Amino acid sequence: MIIFKKIMAGTSSFFQINEKVGFLFETGGGIVKRIDDNGFFFVEDESGFERPFRANELVKIHGSDYHLPEDSIAQINEDDTISTVRHTSHKETQTGSKKPIDVWEIDLHIESLIDSNRGMSNSEILAIQLKEFKNFYKRARDRHIRKLIVIHGVGEGVLKDDVRLFLSTKDGVEYYDANYSDYGKGATAVEIRYNASY
Repeated sequence: MIIFKKIMAGTSSFFQINEKVGFLFETGGGIVKRIDDNGFFFVEDESGFERPFRANELVKIHGSDYHLPEDSIAQINEDDTISTVRHTSHKETQTGSKKPIDVWEIDLHIESLIDSNRGMSNSEILAIQLKEFKNFYKRARDRHIRKLIVIHGVGEGVLKDDVRLFLSTKDGVEYYDANYSDYGKGATAVEIRYNASY
């Protein structure tokens, strides 16, 4: 429950007009249209309706391709904590493939996951990073995404080792250093093979 409170505290920062936001406690998101004197953020949802929200009911959207999937509520609350569910996706052409494949990318730097990690220990930060990665991996498998890029940074290598240890226990998974020119030494590429049993 400590993690829950700390992440919730991170969502209370102000949002800007025309900023894309996701709804924290329900499916969907929208664009911040105005802010009133009582601290309500009026968000235009996908249906074109303007609805009032408190700051702690919204989450910033990082990346233009980010979206909350339809079943995001269960994913956000699946273990009684908040998963920020932030990732981007793009297309990539593979050798021998006739059409581009979806590639999901997640940045596990703590600054990308929560608004503030002030006062948190290294073990608390690592716990959040690993939880985000595992939730991300689960969502990717549920949607049969074939390639992932996990940006873990260089540092002392603890997060990288833990990510790869987790991947080593999974069937049909290959992982290797991501493209150096794109990510330096700070990312792992993951390829997932699916068959009827997955």
